[in-house]
Amino acid sequence: MVQEKAGCQTCKWRMIHDEKPRSILGRLWRFHINFCPGWKKYMNDCAPEERLALVKKYNLKPPRA
Repeated sequence: MVQEKAGCQTCKWRMIHDEKPRSILGRLWRFHINFCPGWKKYMNDCAPEERLALVKKYNLKPPRA
């Protein structure tokens, strides 16, 4: 079975958040990533440097060591 990658890199809601983080959809996306299994997989698949950049950019909890 071929496993697809998460579409988080091209997510339209993420793009909306990046443009207007205080908008309703931007806030909804930010809330959504707290429990989204696709986002968690995306974060695990990222390189450590990219993961830390995302943590800083979106004000996330730092990953566990």
